[in-house]
Amino acid sequence: MPIQEIRAFNRFYTNLIGALDYSRHLYTPYTLTESRVLYELAHSPRTDAADLRAELSLDAGYLSRLLAKFERDGLVDRGPSAADTRRQRITLTPSGREAAALLDERSREAVGTLIAKVPQERRARLVEAMRTVRETLEHTRPVPHEAPVLRDPGPGELGWVVQRHGALYAAEYGWNADFEGLVARIVADFAQDHDPHLERVWIAESDGRPVGSVMCVRDDAPATARLRLLLVEPEARGHGLGDLLVRSVVDFARDVGYREVVLWTNDVLAGARRLYQRAGFTLVAEKPHRSYGVDLVGQDWRLPLRQSQEGSV
Repeated sequence: MPIQEIRAFNRFYTNLIGALDYSRHLYTPYTLTESRVLYELAHSPRTDAADLRAELSLDAGYLSRLLAKFERDGLVDRGPSAADTRRQRITLTPSGREAAALLDERSREAVGTLIAKVPQERRARLVEAMRTVRETLEHTRPVPHEAPVLRDPGPGELGWVVQRHGALYAAEYGWNADFEGLVARIVADFAQDHDPHLERVWIAESDGRPVGSVMCVRDDAPATARLRLLLVEPEARGHGLGDLLVRSVVDFARDVGYREVVLWTNDVLAGARRLYQRAGFTLVAEKPHRSYGVDLVGQDWRLPLRQSQEGSV
């Protein structure tokens, strides 16, 4: 029965979104696969051909032919990777970025038209059901070949933190550029003025590339650390990396003498909230607000570290 229901849902949904005739559905000259590759090139920092092949589970020969077509059409440039000359670097040209932006705009319009047909009172249930499906099946994604390791950010990787937050939250929650601007300000403040003994950023690396991040900074309240900018790439979720990042912040805060760790999040980030609960954080306040183009409920969480007054930050 589960197999039959899943197959029936797949048939229903592919018909609903026009997957079998995607170019006509979005009034663009690109198939669903071509559109997906353009999206990855526009939103992912991993632009090597091997990374694209692994992320999209594409045959190497098929992807090579597709990229050759994009190159002939002036959408991409190909060349050896600066990090590893055995790998092929793929970057979008200005024309390629225009094409990707058009696809993104048309896709948003198509989804907006679809959602407009759903009664207002049933939309929250629809979104929650989709999130449940995604989170339930997330653990079936391939495990990264190498266990992630945590390290300090390298050159350019603070920019990666900003870019990935902006891209992932737009794709998964529909948040607009206001959120990316907030992340950029947080990162810029840290880069320009932070105490390396009391504040830190961690980058999680797997298979030679970043797959997650988190930050610990001083809060305005005395002896209080603030956890910020927790992110785990979709392909690295479900294997304990989020718990490791949160635990690293808590252990660091305890070791340097903070008396408590606080954080602010939003109620829609269900996966992150479960991480915080497992680490011992408790919800202390919440308040509705409209930010990043959507209605949200902001939440304050707190974790006492039971430090004595003596010797604390």
